[in-house]
Amino acid sequence: MSHAQTLYQLTGRGHAAASLGHATLLVIDAQEEYRSGVLRLPGLDAALTEIASLLAAARAAGSALVHIKHLGIPGGLLDPQGPRGQHLPEATPLPGEPVVEKRLPNAFAGTNLHEQLQQLGHLDLIICGFMSHSSVSSTVRAAKDFGYRCTLVDAACATRDLPDSRGESVAAELVHRLEMIALADNFATLVPNAQALA
Repeated sequence: MSHAQTLYQLTGRGHAAASLGHATLLVIDAQEEYRSGVLRLPGLDAALTEIASLLAAARAAGSALVHIKHLGIPGGLLDPQGPRGQHLPEATPLPGEPVVEKRLPNAFAGTNLHEQLQQLGHLDLIICGFMSHSSVSSTVRAAKDFGYRCTLVDAACATRDLPDSRGESVAAELVHRLEMIALADNFATLVPNAQALA
C-alpha cells in the first residue's frame, strides 16, 4: 500500500508554518457557551491552555492579533447579551485588541475581517479556537479563497461529539482529528501545539 500524501505534498504548493512575528493570530469564538452552555466541548480546557499560550506569546512579541466573536441567538446559544456569549477569561481581548463580530460560521462572511487583516498587513494567519469542524474549518477554507496562508494549531482547537447518519455518536476527539487532517490536506499547515511556533 502506498504512503498517503496531502494535496500540498502532491502539488508542491504547501508552505512552512508561520511565525508569530510575521503573522496575525486569529482566535475564533473563545466564548463561555463552550464551557457552560449547551455546546460544552470535552477538550475545551486543554485547548484554552494552548490559546492562552499563543495570546501571551503574541502579546509579548507585539504581534498582530484579532479576536472573533460569534453573535448567537438571544436567550439561546452564544447569546450576545448573556454570559454564554461572552469571551472566556483565559482568552478575553485586552483593551485595544480588535474584535470582529460574526453571525455565520465563516468569520469572513458579512464582516470586515478581510479589511482588518489587510490593514494589519500579513499574508500569514495563525488560527485557533472553536469549533474545529464548524467556525474554524469554514474560516480556514475561506481564508484560502482570499489568498491567505493559514497555520492551524491542532491542540488549540476543539469540538464536540456529533451524531452520524445512523444516529450514532462520533466522539469529539475523532471529529476534531478528521477535521484537522482534512484542512491540512489543502487549506492549512498544521502544527501540533503553541510550542511549535516558539
